[in-house]
Amino acid sequence: MSAFARIHVLKRQAALDEASYRDLMERETGKRSAKDLNASERQTFIRALNRLQPAAKRAAQTNGPYAKKLQALWIAGYNLGVIDNRSDRALRVFLKRQTGLDHSRFLRNPQDADKAIEALKDWIRRKTGNPGLFRIEAGLPEVYNDPRFQVVLHLWSDLVARGAAPASTLTGYLSQGFGKDDPTALTSSDWIALQNTLGQLRRSVKR
Repeated sequence: MSAFARIHVLKRQAALDEASYRDLMERETGKRSAKDLNASERQTFIRALNRLQPAAKRAAQTNGPYAKKLQALWIAGYNLGVIDNRSDRALRVFLKRQTGLDHSRFLRNPQDADKAIEALKDWIRRKTGNPGLFRIEAGLPEVYNDPRFQVVLHLWSDLVARGAAPASTLTGYLSQGFGKDDPTALTSSDWIALQNTLGQLRRSVKR
């Protein structure tokens, strides 16, 4: 992996926003773009980013074993138009109502986790009118049982119904935007970007 690529991996792992990333770079190297760094400056900046990694990992661990799944569902609900507020604070309010727990880092009992997760799934199914979301059906191709694809397919169908689809077909859109016409070839970051982009487009279209 090149030093340039390593910088961007470490930036993502440290969860730095663009302003913080560039401020740190300027503090360490005097420059604000990785493209402007020479070999020595890139190594200096990589060391600075590496120093942030343990803190980022500890923060992730405090979120609890079910936090990632719960947050993914919450953002899916936001992109699908079910949830108005995508913030972690709004998610904590929902979690408190379902389990009595104040934060997802306390969500360690499988029964509590299942209660919150299934309640969120049911809410999304009910509000979207799509009972097939987040379900597995025997006999279907594997991708159709992938909840990420289910969310994307619902969003795409919704945009088509509103006359607001960004391309004539979903496969065409994937090819244009991601260089892949097969959903099974998408990476985790591709899925996130795809759902967020379609969700943003859906919210921009008036009913």
